Amino acid sequence: MKTLFFMLLVLCSYALPAAAQAVVDRDGLTRYAAANNLLGTSRPGKPRVVLLGNSITDSWPKADSAFFAGSRNEYIGRGISGQTSPQMLVRFRQDVLGLHPQVVVILAGINDIAENTGPYDPAATLNNIKSMTELAQAHGIRVILCSVLPAYDFPWRKGLAPASKVLALNGLIKAYAAQQRVSYLDYHASMADSRQGLPPALSKDEVHPTLAGYRIMEPLLEQAVAATLKEKQNHSPSH
Repeated sequence: MKTLFFMLLVLCSYALPAAAQAVVDRDGLTRYAAANNLLGTSRPGKPRVVLLGNSITDSWPKADSAFFAGSRNEYIGRGISGQTSPQMLVRFRQDVLGLHPQVVVILAGINDIAENTGPYDPAATLNNIKSMTELAQAHGIRVILCSVLPAYDFPWRKGLAPASKVLALNGLIKAYAAQQRVSYLDYHASMADSRQGLPPALSKDEVHPTLAGYRIMEPLLEQAVAATLKEKQNHSPSH
């Protein structure tokens, strides 16, 4: 019996360091590290625009690569599936500031409401969005804050009744955008059905857009970026 107990202690002494060495990239800091290092400076006449977000942003270039290839802007996708606003804030320096874009487009909040990384607190979500906005402004980057897309239910976490929470959070984001005089890009108004969710024509799971959904979003994005860049030009100091 003593021999068996001693053997278990020895095995545990080897197993614990191995477990301690297991590293989880909780905030996705390695996801775009290599791509960021390879990214050069933006090309003249093609403004760099970073799209920061979650799976909706992450899947967009795959869903409609032609849109990104044909745009007058250099869109840099920096979405990570499942991410919440605190995770985006953690990687904001390397995935946004370090890329020196003219504009950052922030789409955050749906996974906060889904409680992917803990209980949902709308004030905390808004504070994360505020922090990202202020960081961008401090570095001379124009900001576009997006509404959260409609969602009637979450297929991975049923019963949270997100529709009204999305509307409330969008109200907070819109008010903050007006206060800070930054652009507010309202996807929700153009995509919501009568339940304040995504209709089957635009989504197969009530959360993630299909190609038809992205094609509603694309002209709205282009218009918002064009207006934001024009505003920057109008407010640039004369030389």
